[in-house]
Amino acid sequence: MIAACGLVYELLAGTLASYLLGDSVLQFSTVIGSYLFAMGIGSYLSKFIGTGLVSKFVQIELMVGLIGGFSSTILFLGFAYTQGFRLLLYALVVVIGVLVGLEIPIMMRILKDRFEFRDLVAQVLTFDYLGALGASLLFPLWLVPKLGLVRGALFFGALNTLVALWTTYLFRERIGGLTRLRALCVAGLAALGVGLAYEHQILDLADSNLYADEVILARNTRYQRIVVTKWRDDVRLFLNAHLQFSSRDEHRYHEALVHPGMSAVAGARRALVLGGGDGLAVRELLRYPSVEQITLVDLDPEMTSLFRSHPLLTSLNRGALSHSKVRVINADAFTWLESNDEMFDFVVMDFPDPTNFSLGKLYTTAFYRLLGRHLAQGGLAVAQSTSPLFARQSFWCVAETMKQAGFQVYPYHAYVPSFGEWGFILAGKRPYSPPQDLPSGLRFLTPAMLPQLFEFPADMGPVPAAPNRLNDQTLVRYYEQEWSRIAR
Repeated sequence: MIAACGLVYELLAGTLASYLLGDSVLQFSTVIGSYLFAMGIGSYLSKFIGTGLVSKFVQIELMVGLIGGFSSTILFLGFAYTQGFRLLLYALVVVIGVLVGLEIPIMMRILKDRFEFRDLVAQVLTFDYLGALGASLLFPLWLVPKLGLVRGALFFGALNTLVALWTTYLFRERIGGLTRLRALCVAGLAALGVGLAYEHQILDLADSNLYADEVILARNTRYQRIVVTKWRDDVRLFLNAHLQFSSRDEHRYHEALVHPGMSAVAGARRALVLGGGDGLAVRELLRYPSVEQITLVDLDPEMTSLFRSHPLLTSLNRGALSHSKVRVINADAFTWLESNDEMFDFVVMDFPDPTNFSLGKLYTTAFYRLLGRHLAQGGLAVAQSTSPLFARQSFWCVAETMKQAGFQVYPYHAYVPSFGEWGFILAGKRPYSPPQDLPSGLRFLTPAMLPQLFEFPADMGPVPAAPNRLNDQTLVRYYEQEWSRIAR
């Protein structure tokens, strides 16, 4: 049980760091390395604990339960209210790691009179590894999707505290100050219970400082944290604290994303949207009478469910995800493309920015080559490609990657007030020229302005960039470097 709890705190820290800081490989690598290093320190320090081993073990379990249990709460609040989130993150990781490193050596010393040494080592380590296996399976399959990061930490903190309390009964004859220790355990459980009871209020408190406007909806899913805010007529969607759209100007983004390419594919019947679980790109595709079927592939079922059922959100996409022409599939885009052979006339890639390697794989030569096998003769594909002004090398890296995958590319940009200058790349196996006609009812695009979108001023023009490959994701590094400079 304590092995499972210890691993869960490590996974929680890595997941939270990935959510809030991006670059999952870096965050998990540094969190795991720091945690294991701290466990080594704890194991070393255990030799200095000489007397009262059971009492010390109970106290350590209680501290692990309380600090580990409230770790997600502390990190969410720290991200919202302080500038020192990284320092807080690694301080918690090290403290919990040191305490967890103390557990096994002290436990083995407590049990040394009950077993032969070889049996003791075998049994303790066997159950330690079994606990780790259990935690690694429970974490993605149950803890994150069912409990969330804050409640999950509090739940496992309560398990650690129950172990401490249980120990006071198993070894009551070897503990001094038994009543005091049991009272501390009960108080710890009560504190964790209060945390569980007020989990939503804790997250609301963090969100109220993190987001300028009123938070009207917040969900932790298996894949991300979804937050929707509202101020007057402005509805905003945030995924992992990153703005995805503002209802005041999202029409600029989605019209620019869809229509320059879709209007150039005469009589397009089958369209594919990868990402775009908000249904706003689908809304634009439904303007074309020739379209017979639109397939939307988005990883997160919670996302598509919200934008198919929540009245405020369906008013934005005009009920697009419930339209009879629309088929919604919840799957990883890469895996889904590999597993079927359907062909499409037009493809929209509306993925979040490549903030980590799991998203970066959707911008690689491997992914674009795979996509090319699903593009009909004469078809076109378009990808949102971050800002050519603020992340210039990242933008041209996407263009170079598509070229390396065998596409002819046509980069363009549009001004979206919530984001600034934003970039898109149209790709196909044939020459392209801006269409003369657009659907009626558009609020932003006109046929006359389309050619201007494909012209780049000097400060956004092409720069050298290596292609983004699956085994060497240069794009994620470019993106991190460029946007971190903006943040400073």
